[in-house]
Amino acid sequence: MIKIHNLAKNFGLNPVLRGVNLHVAQGEFVTLVGPNGAGKSTLLRIVATLVKQTSGDVAIGGWPLPQRADKVRRHIGMVSHQALLYGDLTAAENLSFFARLYRLDNQEARVHAALKTVGLWARQRDPVSTFSRGMVQRLTIARATLHEPDVLLLDEPYTGLDQDAAQLLDDLLERERGNGRTIFMITHDLVHGLDLCDRVLILNRGKIVADIHSQHTTPTEFLDLYAAHTGRKKHE
Repeated sequence: MIKIHNLAKNFGLNPVLRGVNLHVAQGEFVTLVGPNGAGKSTLLRIVATLVKQTSGDVAIGGWPLPQRADKVRRHIGMVSHQALLYGDLTAAENLSFFARLYRLDNQEARVHAALKTVGLWARQRDPVSTFSRGMVQRLTIARATLHEPDVLLLDEPYTGLDQDAAQLLDDLLERERGNGRTIFMITHDLVHGLDLCDRVLILNRGKIVADIHSQHTTPTEFLDLYAAHTGRKKHE
């Protein structure tokens, strides 16, 4: 579903990604970890069609980027540091707006189902500006999955969530995984990221330095590998 070959990205004279190679199969859940400044968000933004690579090949669902970004955007959903929601609109109005943008069929039914899935049915008529961080993140997930994308991209989706909201997000990701969604997620929570995914990639200094199957390693082994590949202590 995601194919990347010899990808490089420079900002001016500063190389951020240096020859990244990556294949993510349809329905696979891949977690990307690495220290700050490793290039994680830049890589995700390239896959999300928000940034163009300097060189190398990127294809999503067989469509090359950036040439067919218009096709790719209908097949991806993204949860980033920005919720991309309108605070003065209600939860239902926000989702209805995006349903119209995607020209979805049965828009009202889809919006209602999405609100129920993320536990916001009772707050559907409340302005998003009155929501807690956890509620905003839940609505962001609903927005990102409303059009049933083939690929779900998540950049630190657990930031600022309390325990209940984090558990709900776990459940939502498990549901999306069960629906055959391809999931590509960045997280700083190494053990949690390992627990959720099929594979975990370690990115350091713009290169993927390890590709690990989660079922073949324990959390302790993974933390040791992370420390060895990044030079960072386990608690960092």
